[in-house]
Amino acid sequence: MNRKAYKNELVVGLAILLMLVGFIYKQQQVAGQTDASAQAGNALHDIKEVIALQQVWGDKKINKKVDKLKTLVSPSKVKWQKKSKKVTATFSTLSAKELNKVVTKILNIAVVIQKLEIKKVGPSYTMEFKCKW
Repeated sequence: MNRKAYKNELVVGLAILLMLVGFIYKQQQVAGQTDASAQAGNALHDIKEVIALQQVWGDKKINKKVDKLKTLVSPSKVKWQKKSKKVTATFSTLSAKELNKVVTKILNIAVVIQKLEIKKVGPSYTMEFKCKW
């Protein structure tokens, strides 16, 4: 007897409950799509970055760029040893300006620096450098 008296209210309550569930479901789907879109954007950014790094590391001119380090200072100050894709260089009696020039050039080349040791000896500098690519 009680059901018949509140039949319309029960139908309205169920309709509101169903609308609320539908609204929550819709919000979850929109949030999921936003997250998926953000993840796809991040993946695309990562792929572009990997491609750019492959181009930098796969550069055929790295040998020439590394060989230019030898000519930055006078040959008497450089002890150079190159084996395939590895270089060991010792720069001695460098001025501060020459040291900055060499270090800047090294840091702008796409090589793996294994050792970079700089020592100050009086007014001049000595630098030992090992790298591979």
